[in-house]
Amino acid sequence: MNDTDVQKQIQQMVRFIRQEAEEKANEISVAAEEEFNIEKLQLVEAEKKKIRQEYERKEKQVDIRRKIEYSMQLNASRIKVLQAQDDLVNSMKEEASKELLRVSGDHHHYKKLLKELVVQSLLRLKEPAVLLRCRKDDVHLVEHVLHSAKEEYAEKASVHSPEIVVDDIHLPPGPSHHHTHGLSCAGGVVLASRDGKIVCENTLDARLEVAFRKKLPQIRKELFGIAAA
Repeated sequence: MNDTDVQKQIQQMVRFIRQEAEEKANEISVAAEEEFNIEKLQLVEAEKKKIRQEYERKEKQVDIRRKIEYSMQLNASRIKVLQAQDDLVNSMKEEASKELLRVSGDHHHYKKLLKELVVQSLLRLKEPAVLLRCRKDDVHLVEHVLHSAKEEYAEKASVHSPEIVVDDIHLPPGPSHHHTHGLSCAGGVVLASRDGKIVCENTLDARLEVAFRKKLPQIRKELFGIAAA
């Protein structure tokens, strides 16, 4: 093999090595670009995921705040409605209390009522001796009906006529222009056993309270279409 042939062989080997190097470099470049694109895509997807998670978190916070706000407004509205209902019911009770004051104003009917209240209280207590308390203004009316009340009770209960002592401590007077603060009593009586262990409160105010509590569910239903809780 002469020098020319050797030179040709060398050039062919150089071209082959160069071509192989270029191909390898291209492969490396393509692989690097693919790896870069994959990593870039992964980073982009990771950022997108973080953004979505952050958006969902904030959306949930907004939704929770909206629900809390709605709940607060709803509760406030319910409280206002309940307060308005209570105000109306209480105003009815106040009007009924004012009407009670007229009862004691009619002495003829009030005296009869006092007798019935005394008899009813005696029947509840069923004690041989009791203490009776009434308003100072009603003492003379009570004393006027006391004898007939004792006799009626004795007949109904088939017992001896009881001993009734009118207490010198009186129930509060009815509300008036001169008595607008503190305790007041529209009328009626309170009877107790002599030892004070058994008490029957039969004032007009107490009877109104009992009747009002008993009728409250019906009142609420008629006024508001609901039953009292």
